[in-house]
Amino acid sequence: MSERQRRMSPNAQERLLTILSPIAILCLWQVASWTSIIDARFVPSPLKILEASWVLIGTGELWQHLSASFFRISIGFILGVIPGIIVGMIMGLNRLARAALDPLVAAIYPIPKIAILPLLMILFGIGDGSKIAIVAIAVFFLVLINTLLGVREIDKIYLDVARNFKAPKLKFFRRVILPGAMPAIFAGLRLSLGVALIVLVAAEFVAASAGIGYLIWASWETLQIENMFVGIIVITVLGVLSTFLLKELERYLIPWKRN
Repeated sequence: MSERQRRMSPNAQERLLTILSPIAILCLWQVASWTSIIDARFVPSPLKILEASWVLIGTGELWQHLSASFFRISIGFILGVIPGIIVGMIMGLNRLARAALDPLVAAIYPIPKIAILPLLMILFGIGDGSKIAIVAIAVFFLVLINTLLGVREIDKIYLDVARNFKAPKLKFFRRVILPGAMPAIFAGLRLSLGVALIVLVAAEFVAASAGIGYLIWASWETLQIENMFVGIIVITVLGVLSTFLLKELERYLIPWKRN
């Protein structure tokens, strides 16, 4: 190991690998396209996709689709996360609430969320409302289940110590319950974010006039393969950036979990 590698902290090495690995994949992809290992008619090269993206940016079309999807997923994610954490906490702390709500969660959670899109379109219309609702529902259950598990898996000794010292309820929640459940909550946030992107793109395939999903579907229908890949890569970048931001937020809020 070189002197420079020894000086780099583990976090710095992780960040460097996070940046270099996608670059390496793009380079291999471009070389495979140049050497005709990959058929450019069906899988355009990164340079062709970059060229198509510049055209879409120049016309403003990409920003229109991106802003529509970003608005829907942001609002839906918030509307799903907040009640998911609250209900998960209540179920984790209250045995009666858990007994009453657990059968409902077990019955509704396995339903494919895209299957209820027609119902949501009847209730909220074919505009943004139905897209936001389906994202919120998908996020809600994943956050709820992970929050519930996080509360239930808190080591009993911490609960006993807090009760023995007669800690006030608010302090008991802030100092014991919330910190103990935070790792599981963040795991739920990261899982739900990926699922939110999936259901949003699927919903935009069906009924939308703007959005990244609409861009992908419309490009496929008109055989504009480069534009279709632009939409796919935009979704990929959104997923990577949002996961990175959640990781950084987790490092800040849960410093004791750092490796």
